[in-house]
Amino acid sequence: MPMEENAVIFIGDKPVMNYVLAVMTQFNKAASVTLKARGRSISRAVDAAEITRNRFMPNLLIKGITIGTEVIPSEEGKSVNVSSMEIVLGKQ
Repeated sequence: MPMEENAVIFIGDKPVMNYVLAVMTQFNKAASVTLKARGRSISRAVDAAEITRNRFMPNLLIKGITIGTEVIPSEEGKSVNVSSMEIVLGKQ
């Protein structure tokens, strides 16, 4: 079975350990995994990356971190700025 180039995991409101398990599962199929989060989920994405790296996969590398702002239209017609972050993980 050929490996995928990159797997993407969107971080939401689930417990951190669910995302840690998802990262480890995706590394069976892909060479790298990207964690994407917005707003309050950013800290959960950082926690998932660090728990995976420190406890379960010590050979894991953080290949890159991208931060930005996304403009989302609100229900009142205004635009709301929401912080976003991508963490790219790879194996050594």
